[in-house]
Amino acid sequence: MLTLYWPWLLLLLPLPLLLRRQDTQHEEGARLQLPGIAQNGKLASGRAPSGSRSGYWLLWCLLVLAVARPQWLGEPIELPSQGRDLMLAVDLSGSMQIEDMVVAGKTVDRFSLVQHVVSEFIERRKGDRLGLILFADHAYLQAPLTQDRRSVAQFLREAQIGLVGKQTAIGEAIALAVKRFDKMKESNRVLILLTDGANNAGNIEPEQAASIAAKRNVTLYTIGVGAEVMERRTLFGRERVNPSMDLDEAQLKALAETTKGKYFRARNSEELAQIYQAIDKLEPVSRDQLSYRPQAELFYWPLALMLIISALLALGHLPQFQFRLPSRAQSKLSQGRRNS
Repeated sequence: MLTLYWPWLLLLLPLPLLLRRQDTQHEEGARLQLPGIAQNGKLASGRAPSGSRSGYWLLWCLLVLAVARPQWLGEPIELPSQGRDLMLAVDLSGSMQIEDMVVAGKTVDRFSLVQHVVSEFIERRKGDRLGLILFADHAYLQAPLTQDRRSVAQFLREAQIGLVGKQTAIGEAIALAVKRFDKMKESNRVLILLTDGANNAGNIEPEQAASIAAKRNVTLYTIGVGAEVMERRTLFGRERVNPSMDLDEAQLKALAETTKGKYFRARNSEELAQIYQAIDKLEPVSRDQLSYRPQAELFYWPLALMLIISALLALGHLPQFQFRLPSRAQSKLSQGRRNS
């Protein structure tokens, strides 16, 4: 959008007309001139030819326009806000490929469900910084804290089971999140850890990592994923089994309570979606979003044009533009001059 930084300076545009009118009245009253006699290239009235006056008037308009500072304002751009930092830690261990979940009437593995639901959760977190940690044998930072929600969701969709091992390093995931939070100041720190098993890998115990998180003001929400009943085929027919036998709910609940967080159980897609809706309410989106509009100065365009026209006037190469009045106005002006 084109705008002027000091638009009130446009009030100076008629200033030469006012000054010329005063000078003309003063000269007509101070001396007597013979009509039709030219002096030093000027008319007897002491005025420059109308073409030159038009050129000087154009120069003045360009000068005033340049001083008024024309600018081009771009579209608003959101700035990172000093608000909520939310890290997602997602389990990629081998058990996440168990097909005991249903999405849109189709049986899928646990990780496919997580990708589907968590992507929608990420999209709703407009205004927060989001990060992504993937963990199995060890924990790895897949996406640092950023407001680019689209990239975080893309990294989650591209992740694959077994990418970082087969086991479950819950303690390392918590410790890595705390380490990343330490680089951010003045923010609400939230870690959502999603797993379907128990800690059986890593170099730090989950209880120790949760204690450190509590001291660093990190709130931990833990989610246990997995159905309680699943049918499978055997040599003797179908049997019902519990696919979540390895899930250590007591540990996940204790870790959340250490940081004043909460533990959730997701047995199906509906429960997982409801869990993230509950987290939305417990940790509302940050609203102190700032934005700015990039601006580009354009004053040099009218200034450059003014310099070019000035050079042409000095060299006498500028065409003589004459602004003619309508015939009726010209006749009245001539009659007024004869009467004077």
